[in-house]
Amino acid sequence: MPLSPVLRTTATYPFVRLNQAAAERRAQGLAVIDLGMGDPREPTDPAIIQALRDGVRERMGYPAASGLPELREAIASWVERRFDVTLDPDIHVIPTLGSKEAIFSFAQVVLDVPGGRDTVVVTEPGYPVPGRGAAFAGARVVELPLREEHGFLPALDAVSDEDWSRTALLWLNSPNNPTGAVAPLRFLERLAELARQHGFVLASDEAYTELWFDQPPPSALQLSDRTDVLAFNTLSKRSSMTGYRSGFVAGDPELVAALRRYRPNVGTAPQEFVQRASVVAWGDEEHVVRARETYRRKREILLDVLRRKGLRDAGGPATMYLWIATPAGECSEEHAARLLESGVLVTPGSYLGPSGEGYVRYALVPTEGECARAAAILEDVL
Repeated sequence: MPLSPVLRTTATYPFVRLNQAAAERRAQGLAVIDLGMGDPREPTDPAIIQALRDGVRERMGYPAASGLPELREAIASWVERRFDVTLDPDIHVIPTLGSKEAIFSFAQVVLDVPGGRDTVVVTEPGYPVPGRGAAFAGARVVELPLREEHGFLPALDAVSDEDWSRTALLWLNSPNNPTGAVAPLRFLERLAELARQHGFVLASDEAYTELWFDQPPPSALQLSDRTDVLAFNTLSKRSSMTGYRSGFVAGDPELVAALRRYRPNVGTAPQEFVQRASVVAWGDEEHVVRARETYRRKREILLDVLRRKGLRDAGGPATMYLWIATPAGECSEEHAARLLESGVLVTPGSYLGPSGEGYVRYALVPTEGECARAAAILEDVL
């Protein structure tokens, strides 16, 4: 059977491996506290659920790729409140089916292999979707390692002039999954300047901007010049709406116009009833504050025992993850396997990229009670 060579060489999605490991343990009748996959389990706010119900009608046609005007306006209003940036909802914003599909497919919009722009730059360790989407689009993928000595920010000086000349797209994820690092606005400004200088697009994956424990992280939408810059955001983490699949892309109007031309071909507009629920979600901050405080409490529960046991918190001040250095002499997969033997599932850093070796990621998604039980297990295991 003929298959895409990219598909044939693509490794199993890391979270499939984690789910398989957890399933094998559960099949033996053993409990697992899953701190592996970052799927929020906080309840979706009742007002959002009611808006979803109210949005269902007897007959509903195909949703427009450009999204409901009310949703674009709600997104633009949220951006203005949150980042003090004014967007025109008709030219700067387009809703998406969450952020994953938009991130995966975006390379197809900007890649120009015949014209010599055949390269997509991504960071690692990290979310594998930008690189995989680029590979399926036929791109040459260049990975920039995220090192602790650089604050888990990409070392831009390590990119050669030849690579810059071939780059069509650079992906940044801030706040970063898995490290929790936050790129300051001055770093974003430097990246945007490089994008203009070398003629590539800066795409900023900002799925975690609302989960922070120190200061609210900045957005690429706050740049003084947003030429060739797009921000990707989602309700999945902010509002615990992973199953709703609702997000947006915003920024350079020429790039948004290109997405308006591209997206009707792939049919990935959110359903209208999801869009109407999303209007309510973007319009409310109280449920976000409550969720953030819940994550803060779970974070403190786990960090307390990890620090007392001599493990180092290497991560930054944002996201729903802890990025913990493994004990000396133990690789990330060995450490994760040892914890799983006691019923605590975490993600080996090596699953997220070569530079993730030496760390494991804890996703703060179980309930507070489950996190407390995990802490009790770690008290005995570590």
